[in-house]
Amino acid sequence: MNAKPVIDEALGELPTWDLDDLYPGPDSEALEQDLALSERRARKFKDSYVGKLAVLDGESLGKAIAEFEAIQETLGRIMSYAQLVYSGNMSDPGVSRFFQSMQERSTTISSDLLFFTLELNRIDDKELDRKLSAPGLAHYGPWLRDLRAMRPHQLSDEAERLLHEKYVAGRAAWTRLFDETMAALRFPFGDKSLTSAEIINRLTDRDAAARREAAK
Repeated sequence: MNAKPVIDEALGELPTWDLDDLYPGPDSEALEQDLALSERRARKFKDSYVGKLAVLDGESLGKAIAEFEAIQETLGRIMSYAQLVYSGNMSDPGVSRFFQSMQERSTTISSDLLFFTLELNRIDDKELDRKLSAPGLAHYGPWLRDLRAMRPHQLSDEAERLLHEKYVAGRAAWTRLFDETMAALRFPFGDKSLTSAEIINRLTDRDAAARREAAK
């Protein structure tokens, strides 16, 4: 599936982002390979570390965070690409399906990683301070500080997992609906039919009459 170009009645084919530095296309082998690799790495990561973080020494915990970071970077690359493709043409059903599919797969993969931050937040402050004397873990000190700042609001593991797994069908679905609804809206302006971005742009027109008409 390749994203279709956006055609404007007045301007013709509109320019699109060149996303080749991320992936050659939504159906590219490179993208599928990264998804499959992330799935394998996330499962292996969970098998290696779930329930064990509290007993790791500082260097071993730093190594675990580095592995977690690498997996998250790949997922971030995938979702950045999916979001940019989607933002380029929200009105294309194929693009919308691709974006939702990437959200679903990313959520499934990251479900295997969810335990990690929850367990990190349960490590005793004094014990973590002792572990932070290891250079490999000290590198991640600022990240740990920011992560643990939210500990008072952390729910049970079961509740956190439920919220995580329901994200795509919950908040993300409403956000997607809003974006697609806004992208589909058209506003009459003179003899033209303008998108929301175009009509909002008219609110800054030098002509006061044009601004009034756009506001109406």
